[in-house]
Amino acid sequence: MPSVDLRSPARLLRRAPDLRLLFGAGLVSMTGDYVLSVGLAYSVYALTGSTLASAAALLAAFVPQVLVGSVAGVFVDRWDRKRTMVVTNLLLAVGLLPLLFVTGTHQIWLVYVILAVQSAIEVFFSPAEQAFLPRVVADADLVAANGLNSQVRNVARLVGSGLGGVIAATGGIRAVAVADAITFLVAALLVARIRTAGRAVVESTGEEAADVVRGRVAVLAEEWRVGFRTVTSNAVLRTLMIAMLITSTGEGIMGTLFAPYVRHVLHGSGQVYGVITGVQAVGGVIGGFVVAVVAERWSPVTMVWIGSILFGLIDLAIFLYPLLWVTPWPAAVGMIVVGLPGAVVVAGTMTLYQRNTTDERRGRVFSLISLAQAVSVVVGATLGGFLGGPTGIMPILALQGVGYVVAGLLVLARLGDRQASLDLTPTRS
Repeated sequence: MPSVDLRSPARLLRRAPDLRLLFGAGLVSMTGDYVLSVGLAYSVYALTGSTLASAAALLAAFVPQVLVGSVAGVFVDRWDRKRTMVVTNLLLAVGLLPLLFVTGTHQIWLVYVILAVQSAIEVFFSPAEQAFLPRVVADADLVAANGLNSQVRNVARLVGSGLGGVIAATGGIRAVAVADAITFLVAALLVARIRTAGRAVVESTGEEAADVVRGRVAVLAEEWRVGFRTVTSNAVLRTLMIAMLITSTGEGIMGTLFAPYVRHVLHGSGQVYGVITGVQAVGGVIGGFVVAVVAERWSPVTMVWIGSILFGLIDLAIFLYPLLWVTPWPAAVGMIVVGLPGAVVVAGTMTLYQRNTTDERRGRVFSLISLAQAVSVVVGATLGGFLGGPTGIMPILALQGVGYVVAGLLVLARLGDRQASLDLTPTRS
């Protein structure tokens, strides 16, 4: 059995300069995302004093993902992915400029429009990034690379959330817009320096000639159906999709009920809620590093099922310990701890998605996954809103933990003994 080498992540980054650039762009860009989301949430409430206005801002950012997300992957697979990431970052930067003109509540509608436009553009970036990652590293390094990518995301969450609140409190919406625009410009420059080709490797199917006959709309519809069939016909992808639908519904429940849980069950303040929700990124950073270090010793399927079960059990402890002891700090500790298996699940899941999809279809697969995830979160949030009253918060929240345990057992039952024969070697340039 290979020994643990704490220097293996650093060696991977040294020998893969394009991976460094991709991670650097992701770190900067995602930090800007958190600056924008946290900063605008704070600023909208500060301007309006209305929780309804804040909820409308979240809705404006979410609805375009559902409407555009299902077809974004079709275009991502047709376009040069590197160019797609550069252009989307530039468009995101330019799209923030109208926020400079928001000075009062009578212009708050501009915030909603900008959030909707930004969200519609951003659905092209994420599948392009996830589809591009397997091209800048060897397949043997894919698990470690996904672990490091998870670490990058959690660092961005830590830094961006803190900066967003500070920038919004000191400079308002204009300062948030300027800061976020700068991050998008820097990210575009970093991606532009990547040398790996960005266009998908397309297997010859004769579709080029068919384009002329069938017309563009029919071709795009067929390509979407190909992506859908790719997910539903592959046992690994199908199992992961079902597991994700379960866990994402739970995440929607938590998104709705965790703030009431902190307030009504733990009797914590808004500051306590901010600390508890933010510290999960600490565990995620540690977990991402652990995955990168021991990647050679774990199979991705094992990472998913063990990580999901541990995540669910820790969440159950977080949600149910107030039955014995009402104080906020164990929840904060639990959120740090749960970040570790969370990072393991993300890295394992991304690796399985990437290995079981050919390069030419990877963008469509990730777009469909994102769409299903978004819809599941909405379902969970709606369930949480209807079922979780002041007396029902804890049992409904416990469903989220149970969902992760069920998802982990599902992956173990359906994939645990067969992952070697189901994994596909991705096409690389």
